[in-house]
Amino acid sequence: MNIKPLAFAVAVGFGASASLAMPAHAVTQDAAAGNRDEAAEIAAMRAQIAAMQQKLDRLEQRQAQAGTPAPVRPADAAPATGADASAVAVAGETAGDGAGRKPAAKASRDGIKLGGAVRFQYSREGYTEGNRKRRGDMDFDIFRLDLDGSIGDVELSAQYRWFQYMSAIHHAWVGYKFTDQDEGQLGIARVPFGNQPFDSHSYFFSSNYYLGLEDSYQMGALYVHSGDPWNVQLGFFKNDSMGGVDGFVGNRADSYTYNVVGWRGPGEGNGDDPRHPIDVADTGAARVSYTFHPGAGNALEVGASALRGSLEGGTRRMGHYDAEALHMNADLDRWNLQLQAARYAYHVNGGADRLAVGAYDFYDSIAAKAHSYTGNVAYKLPVSWGPVTALTFYNDYSLVNRKSGRLPHTWMNITGMSLQAGGLFTYFDFVTARNQPFIGGSLAGDGGREHRFNINVGYYF
Repeated sequence: MNIKPLAFAVAVGFGASASLAMPAHAVTQDAAAGNRDEAAEIAAMRAQIAAMQQKLDRLEQRQAQAGTPAPVRPADAAPATGADASAVAVAGETAGDGAGRKPAAKASRDGIKLGGAVRFQYSREGYTEGNRKRRGDMDFDIFRLDLDGSIGDVELSAQYRWFQYMSAIHHAWVGYKFTDQDEGQLGIARVPFGNQPFDSHSYFFSSNYYLGLEDSYQMGALYVHSGDPWNVQLGFFKNDSMGGVDGFVGNRADSYTYNVVGWRGPGEGNGDDPRHPIDVADTGAARVSYTFHPGAGNALEVGASALRGSLEGGTRRMGHYDAEALHMNADLDRWNLQLQAARYAYHVNGGADRLAVGAYDFYDSIAAKAHSYTGNVAYKLPVSWGPVTALTFYNDYSLVNRKSGRLPHTWMNITGMSLQAGGLFTYFDFVTARNQPFIGGSLAGDGGREHRFNINVGYYF
């Protein structure tokens, strides 16, 4: 927004009106002095307007960059996870906490904005007999509150979520912008890895989310340089968002992020409570990307990411872990294309082929080592059907293979559409998958192909 033309016109118009209202002899006698006074007044007002414009630009930039995204709890006696409309990458733009997915929240006097969401969903699951016979079920999904803004140039961003079965912190950090492009964050912040904000378009994310490699949050410090063409993110994370292996939490599975919470020994089931607790710690993370602009309105981002940290038990170090990824995110007119290739490895002292992970109030298992690949395409169609302003059609594909312990591979394909109408954002997803959480399987399982149809309706404010 530019306030200079309007403000200058008002200032000049007001000055002219005041002059016309003066008696003629006063105008004649004081013409020179009046002109000098008006010129000085206009110059002063121009300076004030310039200062106000600079402040407005800074505030608009902060508003555009404020906040962070998230999912939900999938429904089959387990959580329904899913990418929030408040931050889903859609063709040509990021569905951040705005852009129709989440209208601007009301600002309080101190500069902190309050927002949130309410969601519910319908699911029909081919792998659950009761659900299938009932022709699906409808469930409450989530109520959440967001805080975003700044006081005295110190920024705040936080989000808390309430489900029927648990409550959990999503993120919570304080930050400071050193320049318009450089920012530091301290607290529970997003781990910089892979395509951002999400490597997916659907409610269910990609398989990487369930590995802890998409939209993952840990406790630590993050530096972000959001320049063009370079974007550089460097982070150090002391431990997970639950306070580590002996954090003061009632249940280490009450988490939004999929955290490694233990290693699996022979005979342990994939969903058992972990018998050998561990936690990731002292993680260094780096993400670097470069954006090309091949034509007006087009953007091609290519980048690389890497993580490395230790594995800690209750009293001693239990090993280390690392992960790397190459990624691409292209916006071409109304089309969006995402590609990513990644690998990860958890090296547990003494060896382990499976790890226990916890999220959404339940435990699951993943391979200690694996490769993952994603390929996603989306098309955004602007419409004007009453309150409906946009439809986005997408197909997201994930593959996890080369798993340790000769575990069978995982794949998931999601064909869907999202609908935007004011503060309402709705996903329609048909999911087909094998060995995929919330689609009747486990990332460390050996199951068959399953399917699920899901509609998630959310109102973002």
